[in-house]
Amino acid sequence: MKSGEIATRRAKPANIDDYIAGFPKDVQEKLRTLRATIRKSAPRAVEKISYGMPAFALNRVLVYFAAFENHIGFYPTSSGIEAFQRELTAFKGGKGSVRFPLDKPLPLALIAKIVKFRVRENSRTPAK
Repeated sequence: MKSGEIATRRAKPANIDDYIAGFPKDVQEKLRTLRATIRKSAPRAVEKISYGMPAFALNRVLVYFAAFENHIGFYPTSSGIEAFQRELTAFKGGKGSVRFPLDKPLPLALIAKIVKFRVRENSRTPAK
């Protein structure tokens, strides 16, 4: 379990529903909205748990996400962050991640654009 994660689980979640269920109701709502946005943007992607986090894969992982005490981490790989660097300047993050504060609305249109970018990117490259 990562430091700062707000859910306390005895075992690794079996699926994304289990993952989401481990959080307070307000966080669950944000996670469900994020999941729906990713699904709509990548309808052929497969949901899974990878590294203990929800992930969507198409040929290989498109994006991951995870909830923490004060934010939702969104991990569209370094290429996803780099391609939308200007749009993401309002958020903290790293080379392959961005943090969306829990006390602010999720930037759903931007998330959708990033996911669609990752779908195009993964579609061009064969699975590993």
